[in-house]
Formats: sequence, C-alpha cells, structure tokens
Amino acid sequence: MALIPEASWASTAVAFRVVRWALLLFFLSGSLIAQSSDSANTSQNTAQSGSQGSGQTPAQPPAGATSPPPQGANTTPSTPPQPTQTLPSTQSASAPASTPAQEISSRDEVTTFKVKVNLVLVRAVVRDAKGKAVGNLRKEDFELLDNKKPQTITEFVMEQPGSKAAEAQQKAETEASESGSPLPPPVAPDHYVAYVFDDIHLVFGDLARVRDAAERHMNTLKPTDRAAIFTTSGQGTLDFTDDRAKLHETLQRLTPRPVTRTGSAGCPDVTLYMADLIQNQNDPNALQVATLDALHCMYNDDTRFLATATATAQSTAAQVLAEGEQETRVTLSVLKDTIRHIATMPGVRTVLLLSPGFLAPRMDFDYGEIIDHALRSQVIISALDARGLYVVDPAGDISDPHSVPPEVAGQKVIYLTDGARADDDVLADLAYGTGGSFVKNNNDLDAGLQRIAAEPEYWYVLGFAPQNLKLDGRFHTIRVIVKNPPKLDVQARKGYYAPKHAADPNEEAKQEIEDALFSQEELHDLPVDLHTQFFKASDLDAKLAVLCHVDVARMHFQHAAGRNANNLTIVSGLFDRNGKFITGNQKILEMHLKDDTLANKLHSGITIRSSFDVKPGSYLVRLVVRDADGQLSAANGAIEIP
Repeated sequence: MALIPEASWASTAVAFRVVRWALLLFFLSGSLIAQSSDSANTSQNTAQSGSQGSGQTPAQPPAGATSPPPQGANTTPSTPPQPTQTLPSTQSASAPASTPAQEISSRDEVTTFKVKVNLVLVRAVVRDAKGKAVGNLRKEDFELLDNKKPQTITEFVMEQPGSKAAEAQQKAETEASESGSPLPPPVAPDHYVAYVFDDIHLVFGDLARVRDAAERHMNTLKPTDRAAIFTTSGQGTLDFTDDRAKLHETLQRLTPRPVTRTGSAGCPDVTLYMADLIQNQNDPNALQVATLDALHCMYNDDTRFLATATATAQSTAAQVLAEGEQETRVTLSVLKDTIRHIATMPGVRTVLLLSPGFLAPRMDFDYGEIIDHALRSQVIISALDARGLYVVDPAGDISDPHSVPPEVAGQKVIYLTDGARADDDVLADLAYGTGGSFVKNNNDLDAGLQRIAAEPEYWYVLGFAPQNLKLDGRFHTIRVIVKNPPKLDVQARKGYYAPKHAADPNEEAKQEIEDALFSQEELHDLPVDLHTQFFKASDLDAKLAVLCHVDVARMHFQHAAGRNANNLTIVSGLFDRNGKFITGNQKILEMHLKDDTLANKLHSGITIRSSFDVKPGSYLVRLVVRDADGQLSAANGAIEIP
C-alpha cells in the first residue's frame, strides 16, 4: 500500500472506502438486512394500496395485518401493478429450507451461484475519417485478437451513453399518463462528473489554468448533473453536489502538493524517464549521460572521479525512481478509489483526469486493474494533458543551477522530449481503454474539457472468454479490427492481464450483484417488476416499502424428484437526491416447488417486500434480482415523499 505523508489525505481515503466497506458488510453479513419479517408475507392488496390523493381505491389490509394502511399511504409502481400471490404463513424468513412441507422460504445468507469466469470486456469507440462515432456496426463486423489469435466474441452490445436516463424518464412519464397518476419528478441526477486534479504532478501555472477552465466547464453542467472534485494528494476534495458555491470554494483552494522532490533539478539532473532507463532497463547510454553530468557539476570534469561520478549517477537514479514510483502509486491509488466511489452513483459516470501525465514504471498491472474495474462499473475515464502545448527547451531548464556538459547536451534533450511524450502514455491507455477521450498538445483547455467531457454518441462492448487461458498473470495484447467497412479508427484497450488463480464463484456473484446495484442499466433476464409505496407516520418520518413482484410461472427451474428448485437473491438499494447510497438490504428466497404448485397455484406470482425508515424527500430505489443460474434483472424507481 502506498504511504501517503499527508494526514488529511488519509482521512479522505478512508471516506472513499466507507461505502465500499458498508457494502461488503451488507453482502457478507445481515447487518443491513431490514424488516426480515416482511420478506415473504405481502398480499395482492399490499402491492396495490393507494392514497386518497392519488385517486386510487383504498386497499384491504395485508394478510396478517390488524389494521388498514394509515391515512396518507401512497403507492408508486415502476410498472402497472400485477396480481401477486400471498406466501403460506408457515414460510417465515428463519425457517430452514429442508422442512419437508415447505416449498418457499426466505433466509438471510449468500448462496453459491454459477458464474461466468474469465470474461474479458473491451469497450471500443469507432470513428470515421471526420472523427464522428459510428453506431451502425454489428458483431460480425468486428474481429478481436488476443495475442494475435482470433477470439470468438460471445457478448456484444452497442450502447448510447446518456440515452438510458432519457428512456427511463420517458417510460415513467408514459406509465404515469396511462395510469392517471401525477408525472414522476426527476428526483435523481442522471450524470456524475468527477474532476480529478493531479496536484501531485501539476506545477502552479498549469494547475491555475486548468482549474479556471474546469470552473467555466462546471457552469455548463445541467441541473441533473452532479460534480465532484478530487485531488491526487487527497487534500481539498468535495463529494458530488450541485452546489456551485461549494464547487467554487473548493477549486480556489487547489494548489500543487508534491509528495517528494521528484521533478526538481539536482546534481546530477536525472529525470524519472532516465532513472527508469538506468535502473529498470540497464540502458548504458542513459547511465553515461548521468555520469558525465555528475562529473561536470560535482568534479569540474575531472576524470579521476569518473568511478565516483558513476556511483553517484546510479544512486541518484535509484532515489529518483523510488520517489517517482511513490508519487505514481499515490496517483493510481486515488484514481482507483475515485472509480470505486463514482461506481456507487446510479447514473452515467465520467471521470475527468486533469494531469500533466506521469510515468508508471513496472505498474502496467496496476492501471490495467483500474481499466478493468472502470469497464465493469461502466465508468468512463477521459484525460486532459494540463500542460497544453508542451515544448522542450533545447537550452534546458533556466532554474537548473548548473550547465549541461556539451558532449551530452543533445542526448539530454532527446531524453527530455521522449520523457514528455511518455508521460502521456498512461493517460492515453486509461482513456482509450475505458471508451473515453484524451486531449494533448492543445492550449485551449476550455475546448479540451468540453471534448473529453462529451461522451461518444455510440460505443461497443465486446466480451470474450480467452481460449485455454493459463493462470499465469501474464499480459495479453488485444487488437480490435473493424472488417466492414474498413478504414475506420478504433479506440480500445491495449490488453489485459491473465488472472493468477481461478475466480471464486461466490465472490464473483457478489461483485456482479454489487455492480448491478450501482448501475443505472435496467436488465430483464428474470420476470421481475418493482413497485414502491410509502406512508407517513408523522411530518418528519415515513416508511418506504420496496415490493419485488416475481412472475414465477415464467422462471426457469431445475427439476428433480418432483420438485422445481431455484434461489433468488433480492437486493434493494436506497439513494438520495444526489445519488449517494443511503442503505440497502438483501433477501434470499429459496424455492423447492412441487409440480402441482408451480403449474396451478402461482399464476399470479410472488411479492417480496423490504422496508426502509426514511425522512420526507426525493429518493431513487434500485432493485437487483439474481437467480442460481446467474440470470439478472435490475429496475429503477423514483419516489417523492412530501
């Protein structure tokens, strides 16, 4: 783990991990499981209870209830309410699944799932000669090579970023119109933009310019957008908000905060690029340049001290490399935490990395993991080289107190130029690997920000399972080719690392559910509908119920010994108006249905209920359901509690 010398960064890093650790506790234990007694005893009338203000007929009390719903109760279905089946009263959440007479039971623990392992995802943006994204390609138009070997594309989808939120809002408005209900308010934002300032590597002038450009760009955000400010030093951050005043105050506090002295001229002057050549690649030319520089600035070119100068050059290179690697580890660690954090936001997610670029010696695996996580979490990383138009001065750095020996001056300029180009490589890999954009060598930072923040109109997600994959942790190159039509530009990740061990099915399943919970995408593998209802106990307190209706007759079951078996993991998540995760719960529904029960008694389906104690306000509800075969359904619901 990278050591971060700033105490305030440590607190920010901990804050970044709060939601993630809460989720792990939520999946691994029952600490966030709420109202387990409500999990299996909800009747048809419960799902359809209404308020006097909605124009619906008040419902009868649910099975087992002693009184009707309170005055002021309201129901908001994400789809028109469906008839539901009351579960037998003997099927409590705590009853063991092995009870002979029991066919449906609920319990609060994670089951073992069948999962797809070793699936590699590649997000590709295809552009024509004018730079416009192409969106009419099919799977057969692509060829995908893994280490130059053709692969079978098993998963393929063309996506239009930003269209999902509009489609969801249109669907909700249509359903509200058909049912005669009031139009649902757009309670949740649909786009999250994280501005990540690399204040570890940025110098003051570049940071000031890109900071001002970022503020002008923030003024163009829509009311349904949310912005956050993060820094690689961990200082001066602000979580997602629409408060422009707080964004302005946070921007004004930004200042360079280098972790080490790397980047300052020394004697000898060894850059991180040269240090990598000397220490990691054993480049004799780079060592000679550093040695002659040391001999010139320390010993006035006296060759009697050549061996000492060589040792000094090597030790300086080792120190510069260690310091540079430390700064890069901190930068990548913050970027990884930012991806984890924005992945919990239920909408389109964009990370804008504002940096002069940096080297990542021997860290390909680290930023490869960031690309993998971003892809699976549907996060786009775009990058802007905040140096603008970068030119290496052949005369050298005027702040350098010593001159460069004439015999190595030319080679030193080459190293400075190559190092400046190499600084951009990681930024380009992160951007192109996640479907984002990368802008460099441009002094118009405003236009650069507009370009990287504008998502491509179309992209393609290609998935393949590598043939005979060895668990050796080695890097595999990926190449995506468009066969028809030809001569199109393809931006995609360069490769991936093979796993070092087989994936654990339980962990993969939990990760898949978690990723789906924090996605905005609606999935329909299983016949599941989401309904919400609430009633206010007082002006300050309300109870929100999330109802999951399952059309059991349309599900797939494993049949054995006269029983039909399948398990459902049902996860409900609650988010606030800024899309921040509040709480969630998880229920396991086990079904061992007799043939007669499945054929004749469950035509109207089953409803599972989860309850949350909330305050009046605007909320987004996310429902994720997964069965034992790995089929997933996910739905969104928005509700306003006055």
